[in-house]
Order: sequence, then structure tokens, then C-alpha cells
Amino acid sequence: MREQFGVSGKTAIVTGASSGIGKVIAERFADDGANVVVCSREQGNVDPVAEGIGENALAVECDVTERDAVEALVEATVEEFGGLDVLVNNAGASFMAGFDDITPNGWAKIVDINLAGTYHCTQVAGERLKDGGGSVINVASVAGQQGSPYMSHYGAAKAGIINLTRTLAFEWAGDDVRVNCIAPGFVATPGLESQMGVSAEDVDREDVERRVGLSEEIADVTQFLASPASSFVVGETITAAGVPDIVETPEV
Repeated sequence: MREQFGVSGKTAIVTGASSGIGKVIAERFADDGANVVVCSREQGNVDPVAEGIGENALAVECDVTERDAVEALVEATVEEFGGLDVLVNNAGASFMAGFDDITPNGWAKIVDINLAGTYHCTQVAGERLKDGGGSVINVASVAGQQGSPYMSHYGAAKAGIINLTRTLAFEWAGDDVRVNCIAPGFVATPGLESQMGVSAEDVDREDVERRVGLSEEIADVTQFLASPASSFVVGETITAAGVPDIVETPEV
């Protein structure tokens, strides 16, 4: 039954795939035999990713906040590979600031990239995904579940994605499109290393007691949600954040 967990033969778009989680997801899918379209705002950032993957990869420059660019992305995908089966909405951005210091432009920018970008990509890709069934996998964050100090704009946008996931899952179920979400916690990406000094080399995957994960672990969950193995998982948000924060009973 191992093939139940496979994505071989599928065509997937992975946004925000120039580095970090998106890049690893694209590489994972391709290793399993999928066609992958990798995109980011700069062509020069995704060309090396596609070249590293090989002939079953296509690099497309796409700003997910621009509707025309998203439409061109989907058109290029269908032209190159004949269809679309999986959309991974991974593109995102953030910066740290107290709520009082976030300008209207800063707020709009973060909501536009994270939430509106997910809207554009999903709505445009929907027609192709409904043609034979497919899967949408949104990448949110634990910040969208619990809140996060100095990231109110980001948390609000990710919370919107989580709610959108459940609503759209209901609306599109009749079209044989499953919509699910992943809420990662801290993941050892280049961005996290620059902020916190924690690199992937510092993380032992076999260690259960940790709060920093690997991009490969998020790719595992993504592959599961894209595969037939998750056929009865619809409208869910899977939290991948290691050991949970709980209220511990004080010692007497």
C-alpha cells in the first residue's frame, strides 16, 4: 500500500519555492515522480531550483499578489504538463513589529501576500483542479492559531487562511477537490537561522522533545495531504510544531 502515499504522475504548483519549505516540498514531490512548477517573485531565484530538480520541473516567475501573473502561472503549467493536480500555497512574508508601529502599507502588504495570494492562486487554479479532482494544500502557521506577539498582521492573515481552508473544503468537496492546511511551528529554514541562530544541522529528527522542525518534516505532511492516503482528510489544519505548550500542574 506504499503507493497510497505517493504523488507520482501528478502535476503540482508550489509557490514560494525558491528556498526553505517550498523548495524542499518541490524537491520531494519531484523525487517521488511528480511534475513540479516552482515559482517565486524573481525568476533568478527559482531557475536554480528547477535546474537542480531536472526535466520534470518548470520555473515560473510569479508574484502571487498579481492576478495576471497567477493566471500566467497556471497557463504555463497546463501548457507544459497538460493539467494540474496539486496546488501548494506556500508563498508568504512577514516582519516583526508592534501593532502600534505597523503602517497601513505594511499591514496591507503582509495580508496581500499571505491571504490574498492564497485567494488568487486557489481561485485561478480551481478550474483546472476540478477537472478530474485535485488537492489544495495551504501553508499557514501556528501564529494563525494562537496569535504571536509583534506579528499581528501575519497571524491575522494566517488565521484567515485556516478559516478559508475549512470553508472552501466544504464548497469544493462536490468537485472532488480536497482543501487542507498545514500550520508549521518553528522550522529550521535560512530565515529562522538568521533570526534565531538555529540551523538544520542543529536539529535531530529522531528527537521527539523539540520545538524546532525541519523543512523535510513539513514536506512529509504535504506529500501525505497530496496523496490518496489522505482521501478522508478534508478541511483540516494539521499542526506540525513539535512538543505543545501546555499549562503544567505545579509541583506541590
